[in-house]
Amino acid sequence: MNSGRCDRMKGGIQLRGEEQGKACLMPFRDTRSKVPVAMLSVIFLACLFFASPAIGQSAKEPAGKLRTLTTARQAHSLTGEQAAHAYPVHLRAVVTYYDPNYGNGFAAMFVTDAFGSIWVNLPANTFATLPAGTQVDVTGVSSNGLFAPVIASPNVRVIGRSSLPEKAVRVTRSILFSGVYDSQWVEVEGTIHSFSETDRTVTLRLEMPDGGINVLMMREASANYSSLVDARVLIRANAAPVFSRVKYEMVGTRLMAPGLAAIKVLEPAPSDPFNLPATPIDNLVRWDHISILKHRVHLRGTVTLFWPGSSLCLRDASGSICARTREHTPLAVGGIADVVGFAAVEGDAQILTDVFYRSAGKGEPVAAIPMAADDIVHGLHDSDLIVIEGQLIGRDQASPDTTLMLSTGNVIFTAVLPKSLKGTEEDGWENGSRLRITGICSASVNAESSVLREGVAEGEGSLVAKSFRVLMRTPGDIVVLQKASWWTPAHALLLLALVLTGTLIALAWVIMLRKHVLQQTILLRESEERFRHMALHDALTGLATRLLLDDRLTSAVEAAKRHQTGLALLMVDLDKFKEINDTYGHQAGDEVLRVSAQRLLQAVRKSDTVARMGGDEFVVLLSDLSNPRMAEEIAANIVATLAVPVHFAGGEVPVSASVGVCTALAEDLDVDFLLKNADAALYQAKAKGRNCFYVFTPSQHRTKTESIA
Repeated sequence: MNSGRCDRMKGGIQLRGEEQGKACLMPFRDTRSKVPVAMLSVIFLACLFFASPAIGQSAKEPAGKLRTLTTARQAHSLTGEQAAHAYPVHLRAVVTYYDPNYGNGFAAMFVTDAFGSIWVNLPANTFATLPAGTQVDVTGVSSNGLFAPVIASPNVRVIGRSSLPEKAVRVTRSILFSGVYDSQWVEVEGTIHSFSETDRTVTLRLEMPDGGINVLMMREASANYSSLVDARVLIRANAAPVFSRVKYEMVGTRLMAPGLAAIKVLEPAPSDPFNLPATPIDNLVRWDHISILKHRVHLRGTVTLFWPGSSLCLRDASGSICARTREHTPLAVGGIADVVGFAAVEGDAQILTDVFYRSAGKGEPVAAIPMAADDIVHGLHDSDLIVIEGQLIGRDQASPDTTLMLSTGNVIFTAVLPKSLKGTEEDGWENGSRLRITGICSASVNAESSVLREGVAEGEGSLVAKSFRVLMRTPGDIVVLQKASWWTPAHALLLLALVLTGTLIALAWVIMLRKHVLQQTILLRESEERFRHMALHDALTGLATRLLLDDRLTSAVEAAKRHQTGLALLMVDLDKFKEINDTYGHQAGDEVLRVSAQRLLQAVRKSDTVARMGGDEFVVLLSDLSNPRMAEEIAANIVATLAVPVHFAGGEVPVSASVGVCTALAEDLDVDFLLKNADAALYQAKAKGRNCFYVFTPSQHRTKTESIA
């Protein structure tokens, strides 16, 4: 046997071997014992019997008087249904976290005894202060809480002073995010990257080998939290869930530490990180420097871009890099700066995070590198200062910043200027103008095309960009090379009318002019087609927009009535998409939308239309439908196809979808009817628990109407 656990369900309570006494544990810990097997069985059964006198009681309907729970583990191990029976709880424990006014009328309180930890639903300001390590006597009843079992209606009596528990379970971020150690007293090790303060609390950002986690603690007036940044520490705290307030499902986790007393500094931070030797930018991810990336690095170079409170880009003799900073202290582009921060990967690029900087004097401006789109796509120039030409084809009106869309060759890219750096120059940037753009190249890697190329050393890969944008520094980074053409259809017709009134003497000239006009008209039509495609297809997923869907839906209804067939409309909504954005970030959310769009196209027929309505909502039009059962099969296929996790940044993002289905035959076809009832069916699918589909048919609608009548 392995660890000697002696678990058993007694009256709906799961008891552990530690709580049943040494007599229960001993036969399991010594597998070499010479005691006969029959005797071991007798001891084991006796152990179970005496440990739980309520054998045979139903978890749903406990018989007789409920047994008093005397340890934190007994209370926390209940299921939600069992905890709702309000088992009496009486335990002695040590306070490991206390916030007198946590919110919603409650204090935040964890208590820990020799067997585990549990949250206590204590009314706000019951105690003005309750230092960590205080020994208390707690009586109350079990409750299923918002996420896991808690102690409700508590009576807390202070016994005296003790100390924080010495034993804690060493865990990783991945284990914490599994939820198994909810509320428990755990121990983690990592490097503190940053901190933020309020008047009551402090939140530390701890980076562990498998990712980052937030550590919340009460603010101590005389504490110097900045000295912890870049320190390698050991922290003991209670694991606390981050859960959805819709269905109270766990969507993340954090730690709640009693204070600085629970932090052990294993390796202090450098007293002045700016005194560290400057690392060449191009050496950050080379083999010789991998070991230093656990801590802050010091870079020195010429500033090539500065967006206050957001981004800072730097170049030295070896290469370029961009950094994320919350500082607003001005930095001159072209000046020398010292930068300290943590090396990380964001999206597809190497960056620095949690950056601090200071000016190191004047420098020489960095010359921009002339680039063509193919140079960037086939050879990454991420974070380099480049200059590129293109034709302005539109703007992203949804972006708060100035975001221009340009085309060059067969490539479309964007140029971004922060709202805070806008100027009056942008009034002269008209669609159709040819512009020269200077700025920092920010490329996105094409993972499928980034393969081993011929000619590179064995074992070395080569990255290929799939798209890029240019981050501009001032409105002066845009130069108008050529204004938009005067030739428009209206101008061409006016000129043609004037020419037709001319004399025969100008006939030869008119013929040449008409030929030129025809060429211009063709170019304009091609531009209109490109703009029309952009208007009818979603930029992120490539799916049809609402405008294109309405057109195809109207055509499908007319065709179905003409041929006496049917059609179906499927409303598809990704479940808890906001929580995906909140937990994994908006880049992960965009990746989920892109992958889900491709999966939807694979799950339907080639003749069907898949459209994105906005956000995480999609619509599928099944035209020429002879058998309504086919709509249900396709809906089931969509639910199964979308329920596969999406790979992102080395991990997996859980995804599921709800589908509302409305089918109709020729005599019942109506666009508003389909849209309204597909949406109603989607609502029913979500009400059934999500990750499923629900079918609304015209026959059901008639039956419901007749029953009301």
